[in-house]
Amino acid sequence: MQADPNSDQDSEKNAQAHSEITKTKQSQTSAGSRRLFLGRGSRRLFLGRAGLFSAASLLAGVFSSSLSLKKGRNVVQAQEPAAKSNYGNLPERAFQVRTTAAKVNREIPIPPHPTNKDEAKYANKIATDTRGLPHNQLGEVDLKAYQSLINALNSGDPNEYEKIILGGKRKLVQPLTPLAISLSGVNTCQLAIPVPPTLDSAEQGAEFLEIAWQQLLQDVPFSEFRNDTTNPLILAAVQDLNRLSAFKGPKQNGRVTPELLFRGTAIYVDASGRTAYHTLPGVDVGPYVSQFLLRPVPAGTHSYAQLNRVPLAIPENSFQTNYDEWLVVQNGGESGRTIKFDSTRRYFINGRDQSEIAHTPPPVYTNAALILLAKPVKDDLLAGGVGSPYNPGNPYNKSKTQASGSGTFGPGYSQSLIAWVSPHAIRAAYWQKYYVHRRLRAEAYGGLVHNNKVNKTNHPIHPEVFKSEALDRFFSKNKSYLLPQAYPEGSPLHSSYPGGASVSAGASVTILKALFDETYVIPNPVVPDPQDPTKLIPYEGPPLTVGGELNKLATNIGLGRDSAGIHWRTDAAASLALGEAIAISILKDEKLTFREKFEGFTFTKFDGTRVTI
Repeated sequence: MQADPNSDQDSEKNAQAHSEITKTKQSQTSAGSRRLFLGRGSRRLFLGRAGLFSAASLLAGVFSSSLSLKKGRNVVQAQEPAAKSNYGNLPERAFQVRTTAAKVNREIPIPPHPTNKDEAKYANKIATDTRGLPHNQLGEVDLKAYQSLINALNSGDPNEYEKIILGGKRKLVQPLTPLAISLSGVNTCQLAIPVPPTLDSAEQGAEFLEIAWQQLLQDVPFSEFRNDTTNPLILAAVQDLNRLSAFKGPKQNGRVTPELLFRGTAIYVDASGRTAYHTLPGVDVGPYVSQFLLRPVPAGTHSYAQLNRVPLAIPENSFQTNYDEWLVVQNGGESGRTIKFDSTRRYFINGRDQSEIAHTPPPVYTNAALILLAKPVKDDLLAGGVGSPYNPGNPYNKSKTQASGSGTFGPGYSQSLIAWVSPHAIRAAYWQKYYVHRRLRAEAYGGLVHNNKVNKTNHPIHPEVFKSEALDRFFSKNKSYLLPQAYPEGSPLHSSYPGGASVSAGASVTILKALFDETYVIPNPVVPDPQDPTKLIPYEGPPLTVGGELNKLATNIGLGRDSAGIHWRTDAAASLALGEAIAISILKDEKLTFREKFEGFTFTKFDGTRVTI
């Protein structure tokens, strides 16, 4: 079978396993046959008996008990059914499906997991995430404390994790969770992600400067990010990013444009280790903000507007711009400050809003499912949902007698799968964070830049960084070269690569694209009113599709963490592809369980290729 779960087609063995399971035999399994099955462990015998369950015999008679009304009595009484269900074989079939899925997943080989080798290269670990451990005045980790972390990671023993030497009150975020066993889909070590940029590389420097410009532009409305803009700060950002030799964000004809600033990308790695960068289909069309973060959420008998509590645009809401505060946070302490919020809620209009939505996000993917399912309201074009059809492959689309529901393919199923894939995706991301890459956070990189400028250290920062006017703007505003943070606590206490929010986004959005018609054009699209962002007005422009707006949703959340100063572009880009791969592996397992006539989940991946699972 193919090793890559992102493959455009199911592996031969996966297809064979599914075929073997779905073949049914009309005869029931006797107790003696079951003993024979358990006594002979061969693969051929196992697969040969994979079709013990007959769906026809299961369904016959279960719900077809005839009813009679006895004469003179107002009582409906069920008669004996004409045929009894063969439901006794359900546990046997469940066992076989689960076992086959487990065997298929087990046979996926563990790919190579190379690193950028920075951790070994720098003895003082300046390229490694060490936040939460004790550091000296230059922000360099206490090596004894660092070794205590490595000892725990190498052991896998929960007791060793209690011996990690911390520098403050904050605790590390779930270093043991990647070692949990996933009972659906592949396990954490079976998926590869690209090697991240090295500390001294031009690409790392370019990513830092993009985040710096996100900070400087955080209060400029996205409605001003137009190619005909006259906003001097937007134009300065575009000019600065275009001079960089290794900037990998979206471009048009090889150039960054105002409309493409901070739009989303995904990165894939093939079996040879080559990486490919892709702008997600649809994220470069129309407004920056996804329709699924703007439209009202029709939740059954409730409906609510997506008006957000947003931070005020004041200097007090920029954190870690003071070196002492920065060092306290690196050591695992707390700044003692809190975010100050605007008393008026509004729609998502700028990078500051985006940072906070990504900080404490609402259930955005469940909301998206509700918006997709609900039909528009005829007498109010800005209310209701979008009424998206299900994916054309949904088996109930063609049924003359049956409709989908919560058990499979319907509304409840879509929401349950979203909840199911997210923790599995997080496990995969955290495994890379703790056990492979341990990449430093952007806030720590900002400390290296500051110390080079102020304390004359010689950290290996690429020279292009120091030629950027973004640093001069930081110093003019904050009297330091540190990267401003949107959150008082800065980044979570786990390493940067890949991103947890983005891996959940990639997995959840993949599920929605697999279940709904991604080509459906969204009716009555909206944008926040530039004059009053507490209101929505109709959007006019190129058509917006379900698939494109779901891709935007994923990148709006993922790059919101960049806008906050806590992640790199490659963190989000690699995470989207990783989350997608986790979702695909779970969809493969789900397909084995269905009784409906189903040819597979078909959708467009983040790299633009169409797949059928």
